[in-house]
This record gives sequence, structure tokens and C-alpha cells, in this order.
Amino acid sequence: MSTVGQVLFSFFEDYLKVQKGLRPGSVRSYRDTIKLFLAFVSHARRKPVTRLSLTDLSSQRVLEFLQMIEVQRHNKPQTRNQRLAALHTFYRFVALHHCEMLAEAERVEAIPNKRTSPAPTRYLEHDEIDRLFRTLASQGTLRDQALLMLLYNTGARVQEIADLRVGDVDLEGPLRVRLHGKGDKWRGCPIWPETAALLKELDTVQGGDAKAALFVSSRRQPLTRFGIYKLVRRNTQNLVRSDGHDQGRNISPHVFRHTTAVRLLESGVETNVIRAWLGHVSLDTTNRYAEITMRTKQAALAACMPPTASAASPPRDGWHQDKDLMKWLQSL
Repeated sequence: MSTVGQVLFSFFEDYLKVQKGLRPGSVRSYRDTIKLFLAFVSHARRKPVTRLSLTDLSSQRVLEFLQMIEVQRHNKPQTRNQRLAALHTFYRFVALHHCEMLAEAERVEAIPNKRTSPAPTRYLEHDEIDRLFRTLASQGTLRDQALLMLLYNTGARVQEIADLRVGDVDLEGPLRVRLHGKGDKWRGCPIWPETAALLKELDTVQGGDAKAALFVSSRRQPLTRFGIYKLVRRNTQNLVRSDGHDQGRNISPHVFRHTTAVRLLESGVETNVIRAWLGHVSLDTTNRYAEITMRTKQAALAACMPPTASAASPPRDGWHQDKDLMKWLQSL
């Protein structure tokens, strides 16, 4: 029987990276779940991790682990479901390569997700976007203007922006940016002339090194996803919604992605085009944006107004107004 270490090495290095082609961020998510699970099993079995066997990874341990992260670590159901999804993938792999674990893998597969309410989808209104970029034009740095404009223009994921290199941006027409997204897939997004003008002024672009990071920190190091999060929150912390509520602390790079999707939808862009623009695998993911914008629903309502009553319609008096019929009935 293979050791746990051998199975994990094959799972990460061959299955996740080579066969599924997952990006480093996705691999790290699986890594974090497996680390927590192995530490839990090691403590429960009173064995060091190096002495664990596949038989120690029972379905009962998975159930106990899920209960632990909710009760002791106070994880929300969404996090619990994410951990369970990673374990489902791992046990499918184990069952495929180690038949003696098939029964345990079937029991793990039968563990259901917890029902959760969908997280609210936040996006910026037109006036908020206008105020944000007016403020950036007068007070922000060139890098911040270019980065936020690119986020809003493309609807890119934060990791896709962090991975951008100078050679991934075409600034001499056709104006576009090539994004490396989930599933090791590339997609091209057109950019506005205003976005291209800001990018042209960046020191990294003017340096001419196609392999250099497009956005760098003050120390000339490539910006990470965490650095971009801090940058976005710093520039939006004073942004106040049109209803007077402060939402600056809730704005993340992904809010710009939602905003782009809503703007494209409101502009009448076909849903399948939006799916390709944002790099969604499933059209169902794109369709949810139709549920969060009231303006789209109002436009649909205006397009199917109720019919007006026709003045030429004959009055419907009913049988009780027919005097001849009443006289005939009376004569019976």
C-alpha cells in the first residue's frame, strides 16, 4: 500500500497541476484544506503525520473534521462547504488509484453540503464610479488610476491582474489585454483608449521589458493580490453610497468585477458575450447578475406593459339583461 505522503505527492504534482491544470492559487486552496485535515487526523489518532496510513483517513474522520472547523474554528457554512469540496476531489482521486479505499470514498462522497444563503453581490453605481475616478485623477497616483481603470474596464479577477506582464498588454492597436485565468485558460479583453493612455505612462511599460510585471510596488516588486486588495481599499475607503451609507470598507477588487458585469448587462450586451468577457465556465454564473440589478428588471417590465382596454369592445350585459329571455322563462 502506498504511504499517505506518496498519495499526496501524486495528487498535487500530477493530478492537480498536470492533469487538471490548476493555477497556483487553486492548488494552495487544496493545500490548506489537506494540511488542516492531516493535522486533525494526526491529533485524533495520536500519531505523527509521517506515520499516518490511508486507513486512518476514514469517512468518520472527515465528519469529525467538518464538525471541528465549525465548532472550534468558527468557520461559516460557506467555508465548511469549500473544505468539503476539496476533500471530495481528494477522495475521488484516492478511490481511483487505491481500490481498498473505495468504500470510504463513497461515504465521503455522500456527505452533503450545508445549505447557505447566497452572499450579497456588491457593485458600484454610476455616480460612485464617477466620483472615484475624479478623486483618483486629482489625488491618486498614476499606478492606482491605471490599475483601478483596468479592473473596471476588464472585470478581471485580482490574481489575473497580479499576474499581468508588460507583454500581455497591446497598446498600439488593437487595444487589448490578455488575461491568464482559472483552468490555465487565456482570454483577450478589449480596453478603452483612456485605459491604454494610462498604461502607456507607467514606468514598467516605458522600460520596455515584456517579461516585467505590469504593476509594481514602491519597492519595485510585483504587486501581489494582497497588495492590490490594500490598494483598492485605500482608494475607496472614503467612498459613500448614494443613499448616504459608508461602504468603503466593503469594496474589494471583486466588486469591480461585479460592477463590470452589471454595466455590460444593463448596456444590452448578450449574456454569452459577458460570460466569455469575464471568463466564466458556466452561463449560470453569469445569469445571476440579472437578479441583482433593478434597472434591468424595470426595463423588462417596460417592454411588456399590460394591454389597454379597447373602446370598441362590446359591453357584456349578461343574460339577466335579455328581457325577451326573461319573458319566455316567465311564460313557462
